[in-house]
Amino acid sequence: MAWEVPGSVPLDADQAGFEKEVWLSGVMLTWGSAGQVVTVDDRPAGFALYAPPTAVPGAAAFPTAPVSPDAVLLTTARILEEFRGRGLARYLMNGVVSTLTSRGVRAIELFGVEDSLQESEIDPSLPNCLLPAAFARAVGFTDVEPHRRYPRLRFELSAGIGWKAEVESALEKLLTVITIPAPKVAEPALIRVGSRPSAAVLRRREPR
Repeated sequence: MAWEVPGSVPLDADQAGFEKEVWLSGVMLTWGSAGQVVTVDDRPAGFALYAPPTAVPGAAAFPTAPVSPDAVLLTTARILEEFRGRGLARYLMNGVVSTLTSRGVRAIELFGVEDSLQESEIDPSLPNCLLPAAFARAVGFTDVEPHRRYPRLRFELSAGIGWKAEVESALEKLLTVITIPAPKVAEPALIRVGSRPSAAVLRRREPR
């Protein structure tokens, strides 16, 4: 809960889940959908969370804060291990970029973590779900506030352009560790977090 409740005391799983639900509900009411979930056979397979910087008070704790007011902060993105290697990372991020572009968002920003960090350089008070800065750069993010530990990076969105092929490929490497081809599975569903189920599920065939 470091993103949503800065400086909060440790919470157990039930408390953290409740606080996260409260946060998502608040963002949904004031701003709209705050993320996307990929499901396969109605099972959650991955997710991405994002929100305007004003809704993420924990971001202020980073040495490279604040997030640009015209950007949305990507706080985390993940594909669950058992579903990796199926192209779902590309599917998920395509949905994120398409959705935010259609909503008129100008850019996505994130706080990365440098791979060269020593254990003693890691700040335990900051969120531990950060994306590697090197991979963020590889997929098209650029540094807007460099830092030896926690740089802030930005990806410009342009209406009608969408996620470039080379970015998709790099994101697959970022969010997918297992590269052995997986067996065919049912069509994935892309769900906007905080949206009504009847209007939230977007289906299309998974890229082969």
